[in-house]
Amino acid sequence: MAESAAKAARPKAAPGARPQSQGAQLGALARAQLSGALRLISAAAADEVDRFCEPHLLVAGKITILSLEAIQHHFGERWTQRKDEVFTFATELLERKLGTRGFALRVSDSDYLIIQHSLGRIPGQAACLGYLEEILFHFLGDGSSALGAVLQVTWVGKGRLEAKAIEAAKVEAFARGDLAFGPVGAPGSFDVGGKPNSHLVHRWSPFLAADGRTLCITASLEPVYELKGFTRIGFRMIRRVMVVETGVELTPRQMSALATIDLLRTDLAAITRGIDRLRGEGGTQQQLSLIVPVSFSSLSNPRGRAHLVEPLREMAGLVRLGVILEIADIEGVPQSALLEVTSLLRPLSLLVVGRLSHPSAGAFARLAGSGFQAMSFECPHGQVGEAEFLGWASATIRAARKTVKSVLVYRAGSMKRAVVLASLGATHVSVDAAWR
Repeated sequence: MAESAAKAARPKAAPGARPQSQGAQLGALARAQLSGALRLISAAAADEVDRFCEPHLLVAGKITILSLEAIQHHFGERWTQRKDEVFTFATELLERKLGTRGFALRVSDSDYLIIQHSLGRIPGQAACLGYLEEILFHFLGDGSSALGAVLQVTWVGKGRLEAKAIEAAKVEAFARGDLAFGPVGAPGSFDVGGKPNSHLVHRWSPFLAADGRTLCITASLEPVYELKGFTRIGFRMIRRVMVVETGVELTPRQMSALATIDLLRTDLAAITRGIDRLRGEGGTQQQLSLIVPVSFSSLSNPRGRAHLVEPLREMAGLVRLGVILEIADIEGVPQSALLEVTSLLRPLSLLVVGRLSHPSAGAFARLAGSGFQAMSFECPHGQVGEAEFLGWASATIRAARKTVKSVLVYRAGSMKRAVVLASLGATHVSVDAAWR
């Protein structure tokens, strides 16, 4: 009877409650999960995580978590309806950015696991910060919360992993370009202060890329003509990115696969070289305008835009009418993301141009409603017969004019072809087929 009375006097546990000894253990796990240290892995992803998370990569800090919890909280009850859209965008962006340098795996409803074998810890985490900022900016219009949502994985177990906060100061410094992380440039060449001028050229080029290669950027100018009166409107900037160790120039596809921070450094190097070139003209007559290429990832990222605004304003002050911004790497980018960026750029630019590496009817159609005022692309390279050129130009320009009023065609190669392009509806052209 005494035992029964003691049993009856105990506080009743809630339905489904575990014994007290298990409760303490689960409490610790719950606290770890709430703090962000413990991340749960879905059953579908468990085998993949075990296969790719090798111990030496954990020790080297090359495995990172990107958390989308800020987007989950933003959507609230709408998360169930919107999550497929979020995952599709994030997966496509990560695949495009990582290329062959890394691997991305969605491991839960909130987390992506990023493995970058070829990058060091700080450069890799800085690259992940850029990826997450783009994702957050697309859905929230603000990527400022990204820094706290990038975590370094420290342990992987069955069904869960543990992570810790990254070294925020070092990662942010690398993302800003304040740390060279290697013997690149002359002593003092990474001086941050002052307005954009010749010393900034050496700050941005050459630089050590996130994948360990040293990249050097050169910029040349090519005259561009308005075809109605065949008058020169100014120049377009042609940027080239060379691998210092091999002397090989990166192709457009290889360029688009660079880490976000490296694309930004490339843009800044080209712009500052353009400023030097314009200043070097001294007392000569100001050009009407200058067409400046900038990567979409640099412009879509608030951090990137903050770096670019002042150099672009300085450049605009060196030409009579202002700069024309030409946005590259836009293939595959959602229309809504493009529209956000083009709307933000209108006050900075005389004209906002979309640049296509592979122009086609489908590519132009997907860009309708994206806010571009003009489209640009190059003529086919190599030996192309007149009949083949005419067929290509007719179909491509016709498709472009369905999307925008102004069509800029580069590297026509001869005045004869420039006349043909004008007759087909092109509005601007550059003739020179050789690098200057």
